[in-house]
Amino acid sequence: MSRTEPYALGIDLGGTNIKFVIVEEDGTIRERIQRETGDRPEITVGADATDVDPAEAGVQSRWAGAIQNETRAIQERCGPAAWMGLAAPGLAARDARSIAFMPGRLPGLEGLDWSRFLEAPAAVPVLNDTHAALMGEAWLGAAAGVQDAILLTLGTGVGGGILSDGRLIRGHIGRAGHLGHTSLDPRGAPDICGAPGSLEDAIGDCTLPRRAAGRYTSTKEMVEAYRQGDAFAAYVWLQSVYDLACAVASFINILDPEVVVLGGGIARAGEDLFEPLKQFLSDIEWQPGGHQAKIVPATLGEYAGALGAARYAMLFDHPTMSVK
Repeated sequence: MSRTEPYALGIDLGGTNIKFVIVEEDGTIRERIQRETGDRPEITVGADATDVDPAEAGVQSRWAGAIQNETRAIQERCGPAAWMGLAAPGLAARDARSIAFMPGRLPGLEGLDWSRFLEAPAAVPVLNDTHAALMGEAWLGAAAGVQDAILLTLGTGVGGGILSDGRLIRGHIGRAGHLGHTSLDPRGAPDICGAPGSLEDAIGDCTLPRRAAGRYTSTKEMVEAYRQGDAFAAYVWLQSVYDLACAVASFINILDPEVVVLGGGIARAGEDLFEPLKQFLSDIEWQPGGHQAKIVPATLGEYAGALGAARYAMLFDHPTMSVK
């Protein structure tokens, strides 16, 4: 592998696997790597990193150990990374050095200062995984060249991200973009964040057994029944898509995006999702002058977060932090 061009190392930390991408500043992807969290031995910080407090860093975490091992191996092979960035679940700290709030997930990583832990010569900025996916899509994917976009990731839950005037919107403490916790039914049951009748509960896999009276265990299974002409599956699925359309129409009114990008496992339903969604939106979206926001599938797949983390690192010290 050539060492002549500087590269960024983007890392996307998930609960079961970790994705790494080596990418140059012009978007050329040199390498993609995926590791299960347990497929590398854990490490303990020793004499080569005496400035790291083991209790603070949570170095016994297999997630942190796997990332440290792989990062070292990549840089031994490719030379030092010019930039490193990391995406993870939870709310990133205001200084972007750690995930500040990650309740009940990936124990040992909440508050871990990745710049110190990875012994990086420059800051290793950290951001929410869905925010990172939007950064990736805005750089090299479905929202490339767009200044105003939103991303919704539809899966077990519903994640989100907002791009406005080319900038990622994080908000005061990092909550911005959590669009899945928008309330669609003020009289509905509260979701995990307390929002009554939320978008996440309307379409996420987390509530499908309740919405489908226990008939289906996953949206994939329900959509397959819908394709086969099952009337009950059609009722549940199209009701969920209509709820999604109402939420998207509201986001359009609030944020005025040029593009709405849909990713996640549920978006793999393809035209069984996009066709009825666009039909519903044709009736409920405000369309001044006939203008409609584009509704498109995400294109970067499982490496969107790692690519976004790399891009965020490249731009971290730029005064405008524009994605472009």
